[in-house]
Amino acid sequence: MRSKRAKVRAGVSMAATLPMIAGALALGIPAAHAADNPGRDTLAGTKPAWATAKADKGATPDASQVTARVYLAGRNASGLAAYAKAVSDPNSAAYGTYLSAGQAQARFGATKAQVAAVKSWLTSAGLKVTGVTQHYVSVTGDVAAAEKAFGTQLHNYAKGSKTYRAPAKAASAPDSLNGAVLTVTGLDNAPHKATHADQLPPPDAVFKNSGPFSSYYGSNIATTLPDAYGGKIPYAIQGYTGKQLRAAYGAGTYTGKGVRVAITDAYASPTIAFDAATYANKHGDAAWSTGQLHQVLPKKYTKTTECGAAGWYGEETLDVEAVHAVAPAADVTYVGAASCYDDDLLDSLSKIVDKHLADIVSNSWGDIEANQTPDLAAAYDQVFQLGAVEGIGFYFSSGDNGDEVANTGTKQVDTPANSAWVTAVGGTSLAVGKGDKYLWETGWGTEKALLSADGKSWTNFPGAFTSGAGGGTSKTVAEPFYQKGVVPNALATANNAAGNRVVPDIAAIADPNTGFKVGQTQSFPDGSQQYSEYRIGGTSLASPVIAAVQALAQQARGGKPIGFANPTIYAKYGSKAYHDVTDNPTGSGLAVARVDFANSFDASEGLLTSVRTLGADSSLKAVKGYDDVTGVGTPASGYVESYTRR
Repeated sequence: MRSKRAKVRAGVSMAATLPMIAGALALGIPAAHAADNPGRDTLAGTKPAWATAKADKGATPDASQVTARVYLAGRNASGLAAYAKAVSDPNSAAYGTYLSAGQAQARFGATKAQVAAVKSWLTSAGLKVTGVTQHYVSVTGDVAAAEKAFGTQLHNYAKGSKTYRAPAKAASAPDSLNGAVLTVTGLDNAPHKATHADQLPPPDAVFKNSGPFSSYYGSNIATTLPDAYGGKIPYAIQGYTGKQLRAAYGAGTYTGKGVRVAITDAYASPTIAFDAATYANKHGDAAWSTGQLHQVLPKKYTKTTECGAAGWYGEETLDVEAVHAVAPAADVTYVGAASCYDDDLLDSLSKIVDKHLADIVSNSWGDIEANQTPDLAAAYDQVFQLGAVEGIGFYFSSGDNGDEVANTGTKQVDTPANSAWVTAVGGTSLAVGKGDKYLWETGWGTEKALLSADGKSWTNFPGAFTSGAGGGTSKTVAEPFYQKGVVPNALATANNAAGNRVVPDIAAIADPNTGFKVGQTQSFPDGSQQYSEYRIGGTSLASPVIAAVQALAQQARGGKPIGFANPTIYAKYGSKAYHDVTDNPTGSGLAVARVDFANSFDASEGLLTSVRTLGADSSLKAVKGYDDVTGVGTPASGYVESYTRR
């Protein structure tokens, strides 16, 4: 279940995006001097692509109000990117030479003089400063003041069926500020949010899985149902447990002891402590120790109805329980955002970096790349780079809609998973057999066909694509150094001859038909709220599983932070550290039978029986070697152990 930023970054099968600017801005290089606007530095990427002349509906009234954030470039923006790369690259002499949060701020953060100069510029234009952080200065004011400050006119533009405000040309800042401004957000007012009040609402309506189930892959064959791919098929997994996942991904005796993992989502489940403790007790996971689970929450929540706040409770529950199931001794800090909008999600990520709350951060939310704007991408990348210099790694689910064509009509990747500074986590269908033996994985991609009325065949088998791991080639992010020589050229150059970022980097279990069992307090039809359990999936599962595996790996290397992991992940490519996942691991088609309650709760309104084909992810294919469904593969028994050698 992957949550979507300002939309409701939420997901499939109860079972998880923002783009990043390429080139100079993405690397923190100062903005270019504006030749057509003397005395000003252009803030590249601040005019969204949808603000076209054809869509222009005229000037925004001067009295309309604007709320914006002016992000600070800091002392040395290009130096930040360079240092982030150096400390993350195993081939660099500076590898692992991390800075403390205070050192990072002192070396790369904005100076008091820069902040004062930015505030003076904004107020002199007529804007009111409403807040100052290490990362930005927030302001409000009318359109006339904003136009004066940022050297552009604000117009209204048609975007789909709605109209939003945006700059008529890229914003700019006075060159007398000497590059102190990284970017500005908020000049366009199109929603920038993720999916997954102001008092938080009660839990969403209860969801339960119907049986029959398999307890491990193939344990319960659907002998009374029609054949698929030449034979009888097993029922879907009831929900794998931590014990099964730890065995599949080579946990060994490691538990994540001494390692801090953070999780970000929007809002916060009011029953998370009870649910996590109850779940661990029921499934043989280690009990949570006192102080092992922390929450860092905002003073108030906003946009709870728009963001579907209660829908995020299940996301947090999945993330927390999955991390603990795989890394039962890791310290877990949940950092909840005030809403599903990018500004609030950015604040949550910044809290982790500014106070170094963890070394590993799992994020099961996102949006499509087309919805991200370069200004926000730059702000996200700056946080990721600051994290990298401190030894903090960010993990983002790659999405649950495959190539996004069925969802949006356009082939694209998700974001922030597309950032060159995060680890994008793809998804698989996982088969764990008797005795917790790893059998195989396919790329996660599901086709669904219902049982015919007479029960003798599958209607229109194999059926339509329903969901699958996100992946593909970015249209906006340049190919990062660590992917060169590993990612096939045909993928890297799919949108640009110079090469672009390809998603994902690594993968883990995601298919809800071979998913993970979670326990959550939910709202029942009789009005009560009760703890219950259900199977779930999506790359919202894959991300916390990989984060937990990384906690095991960090413990294996003596507790030294792995930091931004991609250079190390790709350095291990082709070794026994990975399962090389393909869509056809057994040589024939694979499918499971699934029975669902028609009302998602009980059998009172009937049952729905279907066949779910595995390894059928839209146009994306899991093949031998690197692919855009599973990246370099999934952790094998040698993955965690490989970190003991460095």
